[in-house]
Amino acid sequence: MTIRVFVVDDQRLVRQGCVMLIDAQPDLTVVGEADDGAQALDALARTPADVVLMDVRMPRLDGVAATRALLERPAPVPRVLVLTTFDLDEYAFAALRAGASGFLLKDAPADELLAAIRTVYRGDAVIAPTTTRRLLDHVAAGLPVDGGGDPLGPLTARERDVLRAVVRGLTNAEAADELFLSPGTVKVHVARILGKLGLRDRVHLVIWAYQHHVAG
Repeated sequence: MTIRVFVVDDQRLVRQGCVMLIDAQPDLTVVGEADDGAQALDALARTPADVVLMDVRMPRLDGVAATRALLERPAPVPRVLVLTTFDLDEYAFAALRAGASGFLLKDAPADELLAAIRTVYRGDAVIAPTTTRRLLDHVAAGLPVDGGGDPLGPLTARERDVLRAVVRGLTNAEAADELFLSPGTVKVHVARILGKLGLRDRVHLVIWAYQHHVAG
């Protein structure tokens, strides 16, 4: 199946570069583009897409507000991959909290961008330890904490181990090596953790962990 991608960026050269790169792939196609969030929302109401590349800092309607509005629409809705210029960007974090499935720096290598699109399309999330971890560290002190009690209460001891591995940015294979499990078992644990905590993917698991101060 061809993955349908919609590109949103107010910088024409960046947008056109993404379009050319994506359309050159046999399994990807660009179905539309926009230069701000408002234009994107209008176009996406008429244009089915699987993944949206969303810049965060744009005029009229920024990527945070556009992501929130898009993901509040009735299903099916596309997955959102946030693009940002800055490594420590609270706008990017806000977009993740609004429901985006990951974020990527605009200067990321082309193969990393293409891999991120495919990863998000498959229903997983993009977590880059060298960027997401620093972003979360930067804003963690100001995060609210929900309720009291033990936030890890619903999880088994092994699930807690897996959660901490995910928060550190480990892949399933890396977590499996560290915890002496198979990658398939780690994948099952991740799915159970997401279900117990009511979370949609690995990015939001990381955010949840920082909100509840269990990321260490």
